[in-house]
Amino acid sequence: MKVLFKILCFLIFLAPVISNAQEKVTFYSIDSLEITADLYEIDKNYPYIILFHQVGGSRGEYNVLAKRLVKLGYNCLAVDLRNGEESNFVKNETAEKAKEKKVPCGLEDTQNDILAAIDYIFYKNYREVILFGSSFSASLCLKTAKGNPKIKAVVAFSPGEFFLPDTEIKYEIKGLKKPVFVASSVKEYPYMLELFVNVSSEYKTIFKPMKGEGAYGTKSLTDECDSSDEYWLELLMFFRKLK
Repeated sequence: MKVLFKILCFLIFLAPVISNAQEKVTFYSIDSLEITADLYEIDKNYPYIILFHQVGGSRGEYNVLAKRLVKLGYNCLAVDLRNGEESNFVKNETAEKAKEKKVPCGLEDTQNDILAAIDYIFYKNYREVILFGSSFSASLCLKTAKGNPKIKAVVAFSPGEFFLPDTEIKYEIKGLKKPVFVASSVKEYPYMLELFVNVSSEYKTIFKPMKGEGAYGTKSLTDECDSSDEYWLELLMFFRKLK
């Protein structure tokens, strides 16, 4: 049965990505900053994954990835955080507005945007959401998830200690009791084991590829990474356990 499921997963993900309905939406952070996001919605009753980009990026990081995740029966929201520039030729509109308004836009300030995105999505169908982050946003997703009843699980690609000395993620996530999928390259793996030492093995899945070195952040899910099929398969298995 497990083998059949794996084969089915690959058939699904090898198929061409068909354009799903994509809508640009806006909502407001607690400090009144307008946040821009792309909404991929197939059925409002389906669960939602909220996608956050890596350092210097934008919602464009998920142009292709969101359409693949939608195939799994999830709606997706790809968010422009207030700190970033561009991904896949998509400019970060929230960051541009933050500069215009001269609001704080450091890496850790983006947590306000993450919280706003959670509220925006949660009140659509009152179902727990899944947070999906890359690099610094993965760390903030983990921090935000602890003790937050609106969050079901976290997918964290290449999280790390981006906020020292003010905030140490290793201790912020101590006692986290939500399912977490952590993706790392082979090089990052020992660091991830240490970063998550305070999270019970009952809740965490820390993955490194067996084929190749892997890649940093969500690049590991793209054709640029020789191990992308391994990352996708492990991620699919994680989502399967959540349903």
